[in-house]
Amino acid sequence: MQHMQRTNHDVTHVDAGEETALIESLEGKQGKPRLKPPFPANVGLWGCPTTVTNVETVAVAPTILRRGPEWFAGFGRKNNHGTKLFCISGHVNQPVTVEEELGISMRELIEKHAGGVRGGWDNLLAVIPGGSSCPVLPKTVCDNVLMDFDALKEAQSGLGTAAVMVMDKSTDIVDAIARLAYFYKHESCGQCTPCREGSGWLADMMKRMVRGDARVEEIDMLYEVTKQIEGHTICALGDAAAWPVQGLIRHFRGEMEDRIGRASLAAEQIAA
Repeated sequence: MQHMQRTNHDVTHVDAGEETALIESLEGKQGKPRLKPPFPANVGLWGCPTTVTNVETVAVAPTILRRGPEWFAGFGRKNNHGTKLFCISGHVNQPVTVEEELGISMRELIEKHAGGVRGGWDNLLAVIPGGSSCPVLPKTVCDNVLMDFDALKEAQSGLGTAAVMVMDKSTDIVDAIARLAYFYKHESCGQCTPCREGSGWLADMMKRMVRGDARVEEIDMLYEVTKQIEGHTICALGDAAAWPVQGLIRHFRGEMEDRIGRASLAAEQIAA
């Protein structure tokens, strides 16, 4: 049996991190996702059976083989076993990447390894728990949520890549999510119509939301656009564009409405 192993880091778009898009890139084509089936395990790189594995998985495998699966399963809680590399960034005193067991509380994770939130825990506004594609969570949820797959799913977010993005009360949360919307618009490969068109709509509408140049009813329209994207694309980049905006509307709708109200009042005063 012939075996070839190749590590690839020459990827310019986030979309090319999807396994079939990465295979396309390795073959010298545009990094666009393939329709599945067939799956890479059957038809992958140059038509051969292929396994595309995250580096974190490869890195931990030797230790699991050496110590045994029972050792690794001893970390975490039921259905959420093992450890995870958490990359904590944003408004913390000591940004860090640390390996911790699944199921640790978000507050303990941040305070134990990242020196706590800048200005103290009470200065926390929100956290994106699993990277930019995951819905944002407000402080009221962050106070008690556990950092594992099931707990974050119940909180209507996700563990994702475990890239914990911390935002204190100095953050313009509407602008922060608008920047993510623009990022995903830029990163869309354009293959799927819902993502290609929808991500542009999201970015444009969020830009107006930042200025308050909108009507309150448009918040519901914005949410409807996210639902037209979610689950309707070949890869998960469409979902990644939709979920941050959904989280913003779910938890910070009041901030969006206040901003629209302030902008409308200012416009009326100028007109008067």
